[in-house]
Amino acid sequence: MNKKELLRGIPKIDDVLRQEPLVFVSEEKGQVAVTKAARSVIDEIRNEILALKAEETDKFDTGVFDLLALAEKTAARLEEDESNNLYPVINATGTILHTNLGRAPLCRDAVENVKAVACGYSNLEYNVSEGKRGSRHDIVNNLIAELTGAEDAMVVNNNAAATMIVLAALGAGKEIIVSRSELVEIGGAFRIPDIMEQSGAYLQEVGCSNKTKVSDYENAIMTREQAEEYDPDLDRRGMLRFETGALMKVHKSNYDIVGFTEEASLEDLVKLGKKHDLPVIFDMGNGLMLDMSEYGLNEPNVPASLATGIDVILFSGDKLLGGPQAGIICGKKKYIKAMKKHPLARAMRVDKMTFAALEATLKKYSDSKIAIRDIPILNMIASSESDMKAKAEVLARMIEAADSKLKTEIVPVEDQIGGGSAPMVRLPGFAVSVTDEKKSAQAIERMLRKNKIPVIARIHDDRLLLCVRTLLDEELVTVADAFNK
Repeated sequence: MNKKELLRGIPKIDDVLRQEPLVFVSEEKGQVAVTKAARSVIDEIRNEILALKAEETDKFDTGVFDLLALAEKTAARLEEDESNNLYPVINATGTILHTNLGRAPLCRDAVENVKAVACGYSNLEYNVSEGKRGSRHDIVNNLIAELTGAEDAMVVNNNAAATMIVLAALGAGKEIIVSRSELVEIGGAFRIPDIMEQSGAYLQEVGCSNKTKVSDYENAIMTREQAEEYDPDLDRRGMLRFETGALMKVHKSNYDIVGFTEEASLEDLVKLGKKHDLPVIFDMGNGLMLDMSEYGLNEPNVPASLATGIDVILFSGDKLLGGPQAGIICGKKKYIKAMKKHPLARAMRVDKMTFAALEATLKKYSDSKIAIRDIPILNMIASSESDMKAKAEVLARMIEAADSKLKTEIVPVEDQIGGGSAPMVRLPGFAVSVTDEKKSAQAIERMLRKNKIPVIARIHDDRLLLCVRTLLDEELVTVADAFNK
């Protein structure tokens, strides 16, 4: 049989579409989608035939022309094509805020609130009690103020956006004084100096990499009168200078400097700010709302930071707060008001689903015990070693039951916060080490990644590790079943 004969043997698409499996699929998915999938399957067969050498044509399996088989392959192709690009995975890495895996998982109430708000209309910008237009800024303002002690608040789409709008509203055309040791890169090559430049503010860096004193900030302050009289030719750097707009402190959330160091505290900057009538901005980043020091996390928290008297604080919603991606700004009403009126406010605003998730998450903080119990990332941080060891033992038994050829061992590990938060903190935990005489750790890792719900594990010292701190109880069955191949 030659190529022409093989090509003439390819079934017509209409004949494939009339097969029973596709009749029902067409009603659900639509005729256009089914036809496209069938054409894709037929084209693959045609291209395969065209690529054959003359001596290979007699060996070609014409069984691929079977109409029923083609219909079933089309249905499978359609399901494959319609799978989403964003889907759930199981985090067994022990990194709690894993940026590549979506950072903070939401609490159940947040998920339910998003579902309730997303499936219909909502009062996003409508005041139901007064029957007139409302403001989305009012949805969580009072709640944030109550939890933090701030006068007012607003929410934008992430903390980089929060940094941008704070600087644009308070520092455009003015200098913002920041310590050299705090000119951080926040990920994805986004750097504080670059964001400041885009905002229209001018960076005035002070101090050294390891030491910045309060006097460094004070010496750099420039009044409007001084800026107008300033002669750059008399400055050793020959740079223009502008009126100081604010003092800014940036929390070193993704690195630390140790040794011969010094930095100005928030309290120091507040005193200086009051002396010169300048706002003090704290870019906190991580969004921690509770004192978690008893669990090994010695990070600043929002209420305590605001209690120092700072004027504006900004932080992420999807880091240690444990909510959706958002940038939260709170502080003195007059400064927040200026941000809400800024042209960037509309470009950076968040949608109804973010507000729904954020409100439900914030409500958990009315009681710290409830927050630690219900917000997944806080619960993971607070997990006791005894609880994690017990969970690891359960998982090990389930894995060996799924495949008796596998060998498991409970091993101590050091977990981490991740997500650019608390880089020096290591949390003692436990993992299940899984070995197979016939497979390498890399092969097992690939197998788990290809599971229907991918399981993302760690490899350390040529051992596959399933860290249980980041595994939810309901995920253990799925992880064990992934080994039943």
